[in-house]
Amino acid sequence: MSGTSLDGLDIALCQFKGTGPGTVCRLLEFTTIPYTDDFRSRIKEIAFQPLADLCKLTVLNAEIGTYTAELVLQALKSWNFPVTDVDIIASHGQTIFHAPKSFHLQNSAPNATLQIGDADHIAVKTGIITLSDFRQKHIAAGGEGAPLVFYGDSLLFTDQQENRILLNIGGISNFTWLPSGETDLTAFSTDVGPGNTMMDQYISSQFPGKSFDQDAIIASSGTVNEQLLKILMADPFFKLGLPRTTGPEYFNLKYLEDALQKCEKPVCSPADIMATLCAFSARVIVQTIQQLTGDIPYQIYVSGGGMHNPLLNKMISEGLNLNLQSTQELGLNPDAKEAVLFALLANECIAAPQQAFKSRPGIPAVTMGKISLPD
Repeated sequence: MSGTSLDGLDIALCQFKGTGPGTVCRLLEFTTIPYTDDFRSRIKEIAFQPLADLCKLTVLNAEIGTYTAELVLQALKSWNFPVTDVDIIASHGQTIFHAPKSFHLQNSAPNATLQIGDADHIAVKTGIITLSDFRQKHIAAGGEGAPLVFYGDSLLFTDQQENRILLNIGGISNFTWLPSGETDLTAFSTDVGPGNTMMDQYISSQFPGKSFDQDAIIASSGTVNEQLLKILMADPFFKLGLPRTTGPEYFNLKYLEDALQKCEKPVCSPADIMATLCAFSARVIVQTIQQLTGDIPYQIYVSGGGMHNPLLNKMISEGLNLNLQSTQELGLNPDAKEAVLFALLANECIAAPQQAFKSRPGIPAVTMGKISLPD
């Protein structure tokens, strides 16, 4: 799994028993292998941009596939795990552009998304059957291609007594709402809005050599500009019903620049802007969860890179008046969670005797993943 932060490749070695509600997953190994600065910069040249060089895009499609295979083989070697003992690789690919109807605004056109990193290259180089391109089936069946975490969250983490929110804070924040088995409430997943993406983009633009605000040191030294925060929160996206999807194509430095132009009180320091962007991500998460849950009691479990941001977590916890827990409390490394959930999608695709899900708004009941054979 490689997300919109473009920081590297998350590789999880998983062992599955069963399918559907009976699925048991063991995480045997996990690592994140950072991308080189050169590789990351070449992806950034085309990712989330309204215009891109088609030659660079085409070359990267093959190159990312080959590079993914190399990193998988590197991880297996470091774990001393035989390549021949791996049944399937599940590859999410690298998201280059996400364009639901709410973004492209073409009524006659479908929702759309594009991930690159050709799986035939992975399969041939590793000798392992590879499943990929999971999001296209979701869109073809009427979904928006994201978030897909519902399918894994619902199978692994639904509890009979506890209402749960599985909050993932990556570049974009999303959560899965899992009501307990004792209720008749409907489970679903939704993107919320920006997680780390605007903060990371701003840090990269203002502090050469930095890709994120380590331990929120910069944001913690600033003061939230309430007027700017109000402008950031006033976007029509936040009035869309749930579930909804979005990406860095929408929430980016241009979004910030447009808001700054409307701000009467100038924001003097990068630290103030970072503090405000952190408050923006937290406020969006808090308001969306409160909109959904009302007075219903629940517990929240966090995963993703944003869980390592102490200021963001403090703001969310205070806004919800609730202590945040990580998915480690549920037995799953929070940094590995997304990679594990795509492995689960692959397990459902190749091993499930029948569809485990019921269709609901925004969440079609489909089996996802395209199969690439090594020869």
